[in-house]
Amino acid sequence: MNSWTEHLNADPLPWLLDPETPAVRHRALRDLLDRPAGDPDVAEARAAAMRVDPIAAILANQHPDGYWEKPGPGYATKYRGTAWQVIFLDQLGADGSDPRIRRACEYVLAHTQAESGGFGASGDRTAPRPPNSYVIHCLNGNLLRALIGFGWLDDERLRRAVDWEAAAITGEGAIRFYRSGTSGPGFACTANERLPCAWGAVKALLGLARIPPDRRAPHVARAIEQGVAFLLSRDPARADYPMGWGNTKPSGSWFRLGFPSGYVADVLQNLEALTELGHAGDERLRRAIDWLLSLQDRQGRWANRYAYNGKTWVDFERQGAPSKWVTLRACRVLRAMLG
Repeated sequence: MNSWTEHLNADPLPWLLDPETPAVRHRALRDLLDRPAGDPDVAEARAAAMRVDPIAAILANQHPDGYWEKPGPGYATKYRGTAWQVIFLDQLGADGSDPRIRRACEYVLAHTQAESGGFGASGDRTAPRPPNSYVIHCLNGNLLRALIGFGWLDDERLRRAVDWEAAAITGEGAIRFYRSGTSGPGFACTANERLPCAWGAVKALLGLARIPPDRRAPHVARAIEQGVAFLLSRDPARADYPMGWGNTKPSGSWFRLGFPSGYVADVLQNLEALTELGHAGDERLRRAIDWLLSLQDRQGRWANRYAYNGKTWVDFERQGAPSKWVTLRACRVLRAMLG
């Protein structure tokens, strides 16, 4: 066994590689076994994943123009609007070269981006684009990650969203903040009583992490450095980041590992962001790793405690049941930190 699997109660790899769930098999081959995209098994698994649920069900509900449910910026409804489908399809490892996914990405870039460059959380079908005051870190980070993953990094519109993200974190340049939406530098958000929002920070850093290191401009690198410092300013296992509205305990959602991932972040996703940005060996993550290992069952599997059942076009997994997707997420992090 590899060193990281020695920390598990049992080896979940055969379960994750089962062809019955080709989307998980595709990602496990890539992320846990380092198979290249052109490997025949990888290509076969990805092609199979595009033909079956949940990817097939999501694409079956797409309008020919590229949107879902209704035209417009696509934030509403949660979690059936256009923006969410692009986010979820990326998390599922869908093929970004598929014409339906390219139409969806183009639709988001044409309708979800505010004049400031960031992506805005608006569901108003009558608005040509969201107002600048509706741009928030969680949505912008989620869409940055998805669109970069689907191959749009060289698009000028996406680079503007990257620039907004970096400026909103550091406060550099001509960035403007609003009492609604992003209300100040350092992840301040009106949803968190204008205090720094760690959920938004996790999403923002996961988006910026998709930019290859040699393509990160200095202002992006500074934003990443500031964001990492914020996430490491608290013990991720406790997740006691600034809390608004009189809350004195972290949201319980931090500790309910799930899939897919919307605007809520969990402890594991915090670890995903930090490991992708090169901090897998940081001793400040040790308690969070121990906590993660404590959640596995006897078969080395993790349950889906936040499954969005009944809210998406199709249920991805059963709430509370052993989850291939959450197990895959956990294994990726454990491999980076323990392997």
